[in-house]
Amino acid sequence: MGLYREHVLPRIVDRACGSPELAAWRRRVVAGLHGRVVEIGFGSGLNVPHLPDDVEVVMAVEPAALGRRLAQPRIDASPVTVEHVGLDGQTLPLDDASCDAALSTFTLCTIPDPTVALAELRRVVRPGGRVHVLEHGIAPDESVATWQRRLEPVQRRLADGCHLTRDPVALLRAGGFEPEWVEQRYARGPKPWSYFTAAVAVRVD
Repeated sequence: MGLYREHVLPRIVDRACGSPELAAWRRRVVAGLHGRVVEIGFGSGLNVPHLPDDVEVVMAVEPAALGRRLAQPRIDASPVTVEHVGLDGQTLPLDDASCDAALSTFTLCTIPDPTVALAELRRVVRPGGRVHVLEHGIAPDESVATWQRRLEPVQRRLADGCHLTRDPVALLRAGGFEPEWVEQRYARGPKPWSYFTAAVAVRVD
């Protein structure tokens, strides 16, 4: 799995998550970001072209070296400074309350312990700061959810641990954030993979 994870999967994710429809979702989710932003699961930088002008620097956390290389043309074309600061969203090498906001897109589904990662984001985001997320997850329709549970073991194996049945809103609350804005609906594509949650949640003190 090492060769697949390092050299194949980042290219698949770059293609699959770089569609025009997903770009529209990304633009909605990054709206309102400003200042110093920590992004876990930075990947190939698909959010970079959509960042608001008020973002000064992105502290990028991404384990895949190929993902970081694929991101470079997007970084070069952006006025936003990007600093790669770590490999693991569960252990952020940043000071407490050192970031104005946080960003996570299609990362909470895969990270081994999303509650730990969100607790880390809460630690490094200043009081009153927000986390902006875009995730896929458990569908409200039982027929779809049943298929998600059936498919999840295969999904986790092929997509480096990606879960189909996590609940992003519940995870935000468990991690110390209270959602202020949530949009949930099916996007285009097979329903087990396309029930999306876009949300902005404030750090709870």
